[in-house]
Amino acid sequence: MIQKKRAMKITMKNINVFRNSTWIAWAENIALAFIISLAFYSILPVNTHFPTEKKLSISKGATARSIISQLNTSGYDVGFIDALILSKMGNMCQGEVRFKTPMLNRIDFLYQLTQAKIPLFKIMLIPGETKEIFLSQVANKLDINTSKLLNAYNLYAKYPEAGIFADTYLVPKKMNESKLIKFLVSSSEKRYQNISTKIYGDYNQTQWHKILTIASIIQKEAANKKEMPLVSSVIYNRLKKHMRLQMDGTLNYGKYSHIKVTPQRIQTDRSSFNTYKHKGLPDSPIGSVGIHAIQAALHPAKTNYLYFMRNKKGVHDFSDNFKKHRRNIMKVKTK
Repeated sequence: MIQKKRAMKITMKNINVFRNSTWIAWAENIALAFIISLAFYSILPVNTHFPTEKKLSISKGATARSIISQLNTSGYDVGFIDALILSKMGNMCQGEVRFKTPMLNRIDFLYQLTQAKIPLFKIMLIPGETKEIFLSQVANKLDINTSKLLNAYNLYAKYPEAGIFADTYLVPKKMNESKLIKFLVSSSEKRYQNISTKIYGDYNQTQWHKILTIASIIQKEAANKKEMPLVSSVIYNRLKKHMRLQMDGTLNYGKYSHIKVTPQRIQTDRSSFNTYKHKGLPDSPIGSVGIHAIQAALHPAKTNYLYFMRNKKGVHDFSDNFKKHRRNIMKVKTK
């Protein structure tokens, strides 16, 4: 009897082992089938239904499910499994993804979704340009508001003009007006501070305001980089002698940046920018400045020049007295 019970226990144990091994085998087969199916699915192409380059914008905080839903709505051949795979690939980045081919391996396609980048746009502030013209061009390129840019500039810039250093900048298109101006002004201030500290040992804004004002006149008047130290010497020499600067370029301020200076403008303009009437420097810079104009303002050439006249070659003839200056004027007038 005891032996019979033992035999029954052994038999039941064997049956349980058999059942467990069967379930394990089934589970392994199902897992293997799933892995094979997933592997096969992952190499299937994703048809974007677009013959040319297509871009997708991914907003901040987007999830794998919301991105796949957005793609599916737009006609991409994706679904629940893609959302599952994508969720395991890491966090989604805000920005744009560009698909340059209509047929992509599914894994490659999903991986590209994790590599979104915010597109950067190149904006260039040309030396001598005024903030009104520059910010209007920026607003048009980035599709933002000109008035908001000007308001932000007046709020954050340390100088009425030349608060943004003339240079090329890379900025994200989605940056709003206030953040953009903060970035441009902050970058410029660091540049000014570094230059001033090297020359003077510190960064005094009152002193630098004068340098920027002189540099902005040089930027407008000089025909090329080589002339800048010479134009600078004329400015300093005339100021030292308490002579009016009498330079047309100072009247190309603000909205008048690209408007030809006429005798009527000289007669009617009552601002400090009219250096035919106003003695000394204008109250503020007249436009943006580049590094060469700043260097010329800091290091004028040692000359006795008091005048310069643009000749027929498009550069200037410099002179130290009015008699020579008059002769240079007559050279231009004669055919």
